[in-house]
Amino acid sequence: MPEEPYEHHAYDVVVIGAGGAGLRAAIEAHNAGAKTAIICRSLLGKAHTVMAEGGIAAALGNLWPEDNWKVHFRDTMRGGKLLNNYRMAELHAKESPERVLELEQWGALFDRTPAGKISQRDFGGHRYARLAHVGDRTGLEMIRALQQRAVALGIDVFMELTVTDLLKDAGRIAGLLAYWRESGNFVVFEAPAVVLATGGIGKSWKVTSNSWECTGDGHALALRVGATLLNMEFVQFHPTGMVWPLSVRGLLVTESVRGDGGVLRNSEGKRFMFDYIPEFFKAETADNVEEADRWYEDKRNRRPPELLPRDEVARAINAEIKAGRGSPHGGIFLDIASRRSPEFIKRRLPSMYHQFKELADVDITKQPMEIGPTCHYVMGGVEVDADTQASVVPGLYAAGEVAGGMHGANRLGGNSLSDLLVFGKRAGEFAAAYVKSLGATRPKVSEAELSTATADALAPLRAGKAEENPYALHQELQETMQELVGIIRVEAELKEALERIALLQARAAQVSVGGGRHYNPGWHLALDLRNMLLVSQAVAMAALERQESRGAHTRDDFPMTELSWGDRNVVLELKTPRESGLPALATREQPLPKMPPELAELLEGDH
Repeated sequence: MPEEPYEHHAYDVVVIGAGGAGLRAAIEAHNAGAKTAIICRSLLGKAHTVMAEGGIAAALGNLWPEDNWKVHFRDTMRGGKLLNNYRMAELHAKESPERVLELEQWGALFDRTPAGKISQRDFGGHRYARLAHVGDRTGLEMIRALQQRAVALGIDVFMELTVTDLLKDAGRIAGLLAYWRESGNFVVFEAPAVVLATGGIGKSWKVTSNSWECTGDGHALALRVGATLLNMEFVQFHPTGMVWPLSVRGLLVTESVRGDGGVLRNSEGKRFMFDYIPEFFKAETADNVEEADRWYEDKRNRRPPELLPRDEVARAINAEIKAGRGSPHGGIFLDIASRRSPEFIKRRLPSMYHQFKELADVDITKQPMEIGPTCHYVMGGVEVDADTQASVVPGLYAAGEVAGGMHGANRLGGNSLSDLLVFGKRAGEFAAAYVKSLGATRPKVSEAELSTATADALAPLRAGKAEENPYALHQELQETMQELVGIIRVEAELKEALERIALLQARAAQVSVGGGRHYNPGWHLALDLRNMLLVSQAVAMAALERQESRGAHTRDDFPMTELSWGDRNVVLELKTPRESGLPALATREQPLPKMPPELAELLEGDH
């Protein structure tokens, strides 16, 4: 067999992913003097960040002067059911205002208040209106500003390139192997620091708001190279994804629709969320319909129940559907048409209006939307140091959705975009500092590791394999996760899911795709499937391990939130060497970092 002709590149820092976290990390690494490259599977600007529509959570205090980082910290910790890494939540609350103002300095055009300040809107779980927004296109504007900044700085960008493996030397990151999606030719990057900014894992589920890139690449790459994952059981099902028409199934309906007055109704026309207000939230929630309506008029500090944290709303919707009060197509109704004028809706929610009118012939100014929970976001991810975003593998960093800890058991809406900015910046900063600390003693890419990684990537193209089809396997995986590891879980179903996933992993090792490497989407999916199966296994194992209900993780057989689980994370690591067959993941429990008294005081009265 002839030697593989690799394309070679050498950098100080390579960032995998060109969403908000990846772009911000690359900008910071470049500014610190590191030779930096960005790799993205799709085209620059096509990041999943653009789907985050509602706004960037930051305690600017533009509408509510009483708002500050301490209140934002408290809201984040309470939304995460106190399972957050307290230090990450603290840094996020303190630094997000500065990151938003920095983004504005780089050209982001935010909506304004009458006084000319950045406008801020309400979102679920936030005590005050604190989401800086650009209509309902905030993520798009954020990517535009960051992308423009990165291009202006001359940072190298490799588009339509997929990473298959990270490479190590003596336990440290040495580089990575990737391939061009067009030609299938391999590319080797030599780099002592890699920042994972690869986003989420939603394509393992049948109904998801995630785009095709969200196959858990970063989570799987980290596991295979020796990093640990944290709390993978916490998968957020956004309460409002379209369920009908089929042309828009899974497509997200931004929380801004509820923030701007939309209400949830069942098939009987009842605004049912008042039946599901937890005792914990009643002090800050309007307790009847009339008072909730007045809240919009007089701006009292009271919460309409549609703006409870996402896990609470998703469970309420799920309960209504199971009770037989759902919409004709298995969802419930989100109604803003009866509460706001067409002019208001088109001005405040332009993308929502045009998107559903053009894609589904649904006019949200005239009719309610049929919505239901859709797999949206994973709170779990790579275990990182709170200040530096460094994993346990020297040279490997993670930021954004691929990193765990910040959001605890449930993420508040709007915290995702500020998370990208705050920790993307920190990951780039400390990755560059790590490279500088190495001096001339940089790790080298091993020929043996490179050869093994190449053979693994080419395995689906080898002749003589069984006729396993990657598309069929992917469909079976999605059905398994949707049915057995969805919004409500039980032990028997989780065990069945793990059995099915093990069988799928064995079959995936026998996948054979026709054709060569040039323009071969079947080959691409076969490689993605390896990552999705590993990450799905991690989610199911962690969900089985945590015997309680907390945040986005609901066990029907353990319906209560247990104090004994309130100070523990579930950590996963890969025990099986690459050459020994099916992946053997192990779980262990790990205590949360102890919160200092001055921060604990801010949470007094919370449970």
